[in-house]
Amino acid sequence: MFDVIIAGCGPTGAMLAAELRLHDVRVLVLEKETEPKSFVRIVGLHIRSLELMAMRGLLDRILQHGRRRPAGGFFAAINKPAPRGLDSAHAYLLGIPQPVIERLLEEHAVELGAQVRRGCAVAGVEQDDEGVTVELADGEQLRARYLIGCDGGRSTVRKLLGVGFPGEPSRTETLMGEMEVGVPQEEITAKVTGIHETHRPFWIRPFGEGVYSVVVPAAGVSGRAEPPTLEDFQQQLRTIAGTDFGVHSPRWLSRFGDATRLAERYRVGRVLLAGDAAHIHPPIGGQGLNLGVQDAFNLGWKLAAQIRGWAPETLLDTYHAERHPVAEDVLDNTRAQMELLSTEPGPRAVRRLLAELMDFDEVNRLLIEKITAIGIRYDFGEGPDLLGRRLRDIEVKQGHLYGLLHRGRGLLLDRTERLTVGGWSDRVDHLADPTAVLDVPCVLLRPDGHVAWIGDDQQDLDDHLSRWFGKPAN
Repeated sequence: MFDVIIAGCGPTGAMLAAELRLHDVRVLVLEKETEPKSFVRIVGLHIRSLELMAMRGLLDRILQHGRRRPAGGFFAAINKPAPRGLDSAHAYLLGIPQPVIERLLEEHAVELGAQVRRGCAVAGVEQDDEGVTVELADGEQLRARYLIGCDGGRSTVRKLLGVGFPGEPSRTETLMGEMEVGVPQEEITAKVTGIHETHRPFWIRPFGEGVYSVVVPAAGVSGRAEPPTLEDFQQQLRTIAGTDFGVHSPRWLSRFGDATRLAERYRVGRVLLAGDAAHIHPPIGGQGLNLGVQDAFNLGWKLAAQIRGWAPETLLDTYHAERHPVAEDVLDNTRAQMELLSTEPGPRAVRRLLAELMDFDEVNRLLIEKITAIGIRYDFGEGPDLLGRRLRDIEVKQGHLYGLLHRGRGLLLDRTERLTVGGWSDRVDHLADPTAVLDVPCVLLRPDGHVAWIGDDQQDLDDHLSRWFGKPAN
């Protein structure tokens, strides 16, 4: 019997498996595909995801395979640079091939002891007070204490649970791909500058190493059941721009719609949902993969605490309470971005107005903090603005803060040198450092890097240690 079975070995499932293994949870990951993805689609890791990778000691490995780009121009593809002084040591976008990030995260999980079985599709789920029975498509039955559905937007686990997935179906479809072009960049720029006013979504942007990202409307090309072809892109480019720019040698081609849906519940008993199984939205802004990975970081330590037996009674329920509103906000901002891509006069006017407003630093900062998830503040009750927010990678006497979070434990950063974690030392580390670059006396960090307490009083600290990390061991 496993502690946790995870359905789906994409970025969310692999990251969750690794987080659970940091706490010696017995994990099996089931992936219905027999082989990893072969198409080379570039995805972007935003600031918060890069910070999380740094917290687990993964960032240096990932950076070797990615390409850094400036952190700007994300919201509805409005070309504005990022505001100055973003509160992060990783204020950039990392473009990385999707098969590579999936491979790296799966390798990380396996290195930590997770088991991965490919060619295994979930066909049935039954749960009782002791655990979950998972039936595979070939009839084999497996048993675990918990099951996590990380099996994508068409999640079998979600459907078997009967969890509602309300939202809007796809209204418009778009072709997206990466390919080489046969004309100079100057010719492309001159041709497409005016097209944005009458055709959206539409762009041809350099993506490094001679490859361009190409996005065109899908109206008028082959049906949804058929994968798009290079000829479809050429046809749409000629129709809209009068030339196909000599596009050739595609790396990958895909079609996406603007369907937007959010699971009504993230937990039903011993079965939980994460990633695209819990939420889908258009890829505008590049938030999807990031949202799922961040789900995994929020859920992993809480589920491990439940299995290890020290979780406070309501800890696992905070996963839905914290992450469901975050997904709601992402869905709303992608809805807004899709409206701003319309060529109708009203949305075009709003887009021009928003572009002017983004010249104000506060507006630009708000929007980029939404997209990159560094503006998230969980509701931990009344307190300073930092409470419930993630803490940046500040300098401490042992180097940098995130280097102390590799094991997925809580951390008390104590500038007074008077506090202690006492009976919670098996779950929470303690760093006494009066030189830490921090504007408050002490902070208690959860394993996901969010500030759970601020202060300098031992009794108050003990109360919050109990709230987040259960009863002391002695």
